[in-house]
Amino acid sequence: MADSRQDEPHVLLIHCHDLGQYLGCYGVDIETPTIDALADDGALFENHYVTAPQCSPSRGSLMTGRYPHVNGLMGLAHGSWELHEDETILPQYLGNNGYETHLFGLQHISQDTDRLEYDFVHSEGNLYPGVSPAVHQANRARNVADVVSTFLERGASDDPFFASVGFFELHRVEEENGRFGFDADHYDDDDPDGIRPLPYLPDRRGIRHDLAEMRGMVTAVDDAMASITDTLEATGLDEETLVIFTTEHGIAFPRAKGSCYDAGIEGALLMCGPRLPEGARYDELVSNVDVLPTLLEYVGLEVPDRIDGRSFAALLGDDASAGDGETSYEERERLFAEMTWHDMYNPVRAIRTERYKYIRNFWHLPEVYLTKDIFASESGREVRESYGTPPRAYEELYDIHEDPQEAENVAFEPRYAEIRNDLSEQLYEWMVDTDDPLLNGPVAPGDYDEITDWTHLDE
Repeated sequence: MADSRQDEPHVLLIHCHDLGQYLGCYGVDIETPTIDALADDGALFENHYVTAPQCSPSRGSLMTGRYPHVNGLMGLAHGSWELHEDETILPQYLGNNGYETHLFGLQHISQDTDRLEYDFVHSEGNLYPGVSPAVHQANRARNVADVVSTFLERGASDDPFFASVGFFELHRVEEENGRFGFDADHYDDDDPDGIRPLPYLPDRRGIRHDLAEMRGMVTAVDDAMASITDTLEATGLDEETLVIFTTEHGIAFPRAKGSCYDAGIEGALLMCGPRLPEGARYDELVSNVDVLPTLLEYVGLEVPDRIDGRSFAALLGDDASAGDGETSYEERERLFAEMTWHDMYNPVRAIRTERYKYIRNFWHLPEVYLTKDIFASESGREVRESYGTPPRAYEELYDIHEDPQEAENVAFEPRYAEIRNDLSEQLYEWMVDTDDPLLNGPVAPGDYDEITDWTHLDE
């Protein structure tokens, strides 16, 4: 292997929808042999969390290394939200430094694919997973993997490549009856009675039904990963390619996707490649805003000061950085998450430490917010009456050691008063330091001018 490739490995960033950590290597009762093998050959992060429990804002953080309210992507990219014009994203950082950049499958951070400046775009309809059956089909994991494998088999150019590979799964699909399910006609579902229930939801038939369907999509993702990793091995590119597998937020179930509870902001993160440890599992707190600076350091590029995240390359060992300077790992004591807009206004900010989660809610809404696809699902129907009636508290505090499912809000218990005040102060200071617009009042969507327009005044 050439020394130049040691310093500039190829990079495959593989990501999918709504997976969370629902994988065998994270302790779930499901067979995901390919992804588990990737973990065995590389590094797995047990406590990897994302900046937002929804697609575009979280993906924007992954691709910019900056929080959603900093980079401008505070809602869905196919809605009224876009990255600020001056934002630089991962393929641009790498493309400006000699990498050939490729987009396969979905991306969902901009309505204007040209704005992302990939050298090659290998997919159509790469913004939103729900626009048409044709887009579904083109961006299903197995089909995207076939295109990626063909690309790898053709052989790499003289330049290192970066490829963003986005799978449609595990996104729910609207069916003819208006229900949102997991497209069971295209996947092999499991037996609902043989599934371990979700610990943060009641064990009810509709929830088991949805889990059984969803698991077929997980299998499809693992099969697609097998196609890609087998091709890497067959072509010899596995020796000079960094493979990152991740997801943008938790699974599409109540109290997960769309919430800042751990089930909503947890994400898989696996890294396997040259100069990385094998079979390593890390329990340090890691945010997806940290992935970009880590990758830049790994390939020997300087991390810009404007990046919100911090590199954890040094955590991976002395060889994980290709830069000239010595770096040390600064362990996170806290991480932050947020939500502003999804299919409705739901402003939330949160801070998580190793032991505690403090959530600040800024709008008068039901106890648990259900995104449209979850509300109209079998799972949503099981819980939406109980979750939709009580108003949520403006402050929530959870002792994760004592209550890992975040079921008991202890914000107003006297014995937690000091913790509550401390985390409230830290969250507020972070919002001030990052110029969070939410501190100035409600944040309007991009179509606010249309909302406030009066027809009679235009005549």
